[in-house]
Amino acid sequence: MALEYLAWNLILLQERIRRLERRVERRHLRDAQNPFHLPRNEFINYFRLTPELVIHITNEVRADLQSERITGITPEIKVLIAIQFYAQGSYQRSVGNQVELNVSQTGTSRCLHAVTDAINRRLLRRWVKFPMTEIDRQRAREKFSVAAQPFEGAIGAIDCTFVHILAPHEHEEAFVNHHGNHSLNVQAIVGPDMKLLNINARYPGARNDAYIWSTSPIRRAMEFHYRRGERRTWLIGDAGYPLEPWLMTPLADFPENTQQFQYTQQLCKARNVVERFFGVFKSVWRCLSYQRVLMYEPSFAAKIVNACATFHNMRIEHRLPFDEFQEPIAADHHQNGNAGLMNDNEGAVLEREPRALAKRIQRQIMRERFPNFRDAEN
Repeated sequence: MALEYLAWNLILLQERIRRLERRVERRHLRDAQNPFHLPRNEFINYFRLTPELVIHITNEVRADLQSERITGITPEIKVLIAIQFYAQGSYQRSVGNQVELNVSQTGTSRCLHAVTDAINRRLLRRWVKFPMTEIDRQRAREKFSVAAQPFEGAIGAIDCTFVHILAPHEHEEAFVNHHGNHSLNVQAIVGPDMKLLNINARYPGARNDAYIWSTSPIRRAMEFHYRRGERRTWLIGDAGYPLEPWLMTPLADFPENTQQFQYTQQLCKARNVVERFFGVFKSVWRCLSYQRVLMYEPSFAAKIVNACATFHNMRIEHRLPFDEFQEPIAADHHQNGNAGLMNDNEGAVLEREPRALAKRIQRQIMRERFPNFRDAEN
């Protein structure tokens, strides 16, 4: 029995040594085949970001990723593993088995969770920011006023898109969208340059766009600034959203020679930027593509969306091109120059009839911008 016990312990010891040797071998192989030695264009094609940006990201989250083990994966490789998963939309095993990375499936999973959590904690709010100050909103209005498809007064275009996920164990029915698929319904607000101003991936697919907007902190912020006296500042959305003094929506079924038609045409052309954004967003970060399913619980899937949103704005800031990925779609002090449209008793009116006030604003926009066209409602 003693000999059998010793033999069994020897087998276990040999197996542990082999595992350690494999880890060391993987580490040496990763070091020898450094992905940062790839040609620049090939690196960007794999990882969607430049080597300099990846190093910057790694330095920002290094404290959360540092391994204590000598055979542990370096923070740089952890970040690259996560980014390649976002970019390629592959399964964890195929990502980890890339010759440049050489990481097991379980190692890939740990890297993905650690990096995604770190990005949400340290980078998301820094890179995806809604214009909350008067100066920032003025800049946003100026952007839209000189855009290729302008809409004066707009600071962002809003819409939602589905991101498919694995059917969750809890409240599964809440995640079934009207196509019959399990998903998140992700709300995005973008500027005319497709830069994300806000991303909200917290809601299940069965929630409609108007509901998500009604509970949004951005809606409360827009209403707050309106009540403080800010005018000619709104978001633009499609017919799925309610018309509000701070949210302009289109009008349907009016003849071409009317103010209503011209207004709707201008608004729809301007808000098309959010449709283009979704096409680019899902093409660059293939894990969010319509053809893919995020095999994670909803809360972590939402964090992946946030991480991709962060990297999207980094690409915008550093002017990385999107052409190759483009796919068809789917307490402020206010200045007098930002006042107008409504007057004196508007606060009381707003309390009673926000939609009626919004319609008055909408009609005034049409009269000011399209005086040579007739008003179909008169």
